[in-house]
Amino acid sequence: MVTEDLKAAAEAWLSEDPDPDTRAELAQLLDVGATDELADRFAGTLEFGTAGLRGAVGAGPNRMNRVVVIRAAAGLAAYLKAKGLTTGPVLIGYDARHKSDVFAQDTAAVIRGAGLDAVLLDRPTPTPVVAFGIRHLHAVAGVVVTASHNPPQDNGYKVYLGDGSQIVPPADAEIAAAIAAVGPLAEVPRGDDWQTAGDDLLNAYLDRIAHLVPADAPRDLKVAYTPLHGVGRTLVEAAVARAGFAAPQVVASQADPDPDFPTVAFPNPEEPGAIDAALDLARKIGADIAVANDPDADRCAVAVPDASTNGGWRMLRGDELGSLLGEFLLSSGPNGVAACSIVSSSLLGKIAASYGVRYVETLTGFKWIGRVPELVFGYEEALGYCVDPAAVKDKDGVSTLVRVLQLAAQAKAAGRTLLDLLDDLAIKHGLHATDQLSMRVDDLALIAQAMDRLRATPPSTLGSYTVARIDDLSDGSETLPPTDGLRYTLSDGARVVVRPSGTEPKLKCYLEVVVPVSTDVASARRRAGENLSGIKQALSAALGI
Repeated sequence: MVTEDLKAAAEAWLSEDPDPDTRAELAQLLDVGATDELADRFAGTLEFGTAGLRGAVGAGPNRMNRVVVIRAAAGLAAYLKAKGLTTGPVLIGYDARHKSDVFAQDTAAVIRGAGLDAVLLDRPTPTPVVAFGIRHLHAVAGVVVTASHNPPQDNGYKVYLGDGSQIVPPADAEIAAAIAAVGPLAEVPRGDDWQTAGDDLLNAYLDRIAHLVPADAPRDLKVAYTPLHGVGRTLVEAAVARAGFAAPQVVASQADPDPDFPTVAFPNPEEPGAIDAALDLARKIGADIAVANDPDADRCAVAVPDASTNGGWRMLRGDELGSLLGEFLLSSGPNGVAACSIVSSSLLGKIAASYGVRYVETLTGFKWIGRVPELVFGYEEALGYCVDPAAVKDKDGVSTLVRVLQLAAQAKAAGRTLLDLLDDLAIKHGLHATDQLSMRVDDLALIAQAMDRLRATPPSTLGSYTVARIDDLSDGSETLPPTDGLRYTLSDGARVVVRPSGTEPKLKCYLEVVVPVSTDVASARRRAGENLSGIKQALSAALGI
């Protein structure tokens, strides 16, 4: 039976909600007495943090909906005004998920109602366009309505400030406090005279990408591509054409935006099976390479022919592609800094050192990587790459895709493959093999319990490796702010990092081993695989989930 308090909270919500869809949904839940569902929706407020907002679309303060978005926009506007950040517009973009366009329009209306300028993109657009556009248009902030690669029922709200980087503490907490201070929704002023951006901004972004590839670079490449039902296709096709490559062949069943993502269980190219359709197409057309974006096109996945695997193709791990791009972009010894997150491979640091390029590690997420001073290349293992930080201080799946085609075509022209280039790196620096143990849970308390268990009874060995040092990342350090995580430094250059996901109900464990190589890379890979498997088994037992 629905309690009086819960009923009163739901009715108060109904009185404010401007969306007929979520009002009808909530009224239905009240009619059928869906106590557990109502209790979950009103158990708290969707928290605004360094990832902004993200959650399932639906009625109630613990869901993504117009009430939550209007309050978030009002809080953001109040924060900007309090900080005196009013001399430029707020740039607003959105993807093709359920309600994204509506949430974006609500944001523009609230920003204008607060007396700030608002520029709303006139179509669903990849997230990196906003990261680019903030600095291109001299905006004071940016908002992207997206849940990136989350399941279909989710949506989200990502916030950038005027430097083109995602928010970090203390800005997230200050914006959250401003959101909490927003009064009744009826008192939030709204305007309807925002500006729009379209072809001019997109052309500037595309021109920037096209200029990354030198005129004399090889371009002979056959490409299979999937946008995974997201918003990447139009811009990717235009970027590839402007850079001088032949048009990629696109997976027809995943070519157009579809918020229900009907052909994949999870629209995340990291998930098993997500890029199977792209691999099928690649085999059918005899492609040199297969590439994929996630739904908001800020990530890029790459697969290559590999005769040693079933099916003859394999997807490169995020660290493998990060190392290839790092070698490619740092080989000229640029004056700047290379960076990756603490959960990414240590190989980038060795590549940077070999070319005299400075290197730093950051916490997980491009909110940290993108704001590294003098950044020339940054990546994280979750398929996020920043290959042109002077233009986009965030991960960018479109410019990365073009850079990957440039590298693959250059290798092909020399009679080599990306796998050959990986072998070169292994011989030069040792084989750095990475893997991940990821545990999805229904009850978030299980993640906290597992972290407590590891802290209370730390392992002294993991597989065949001795634990040489344990760093509790919640304490922070001279170079890293505090975060919930544990880093294990193991013998022989191996390491493990354990942390809760910031965007999904997962506990993630990142593993790396280093195996010396003379000339037999295949043997080193087998040995690395065995060592990683041993760490996985021991870690799984220690976690107890």
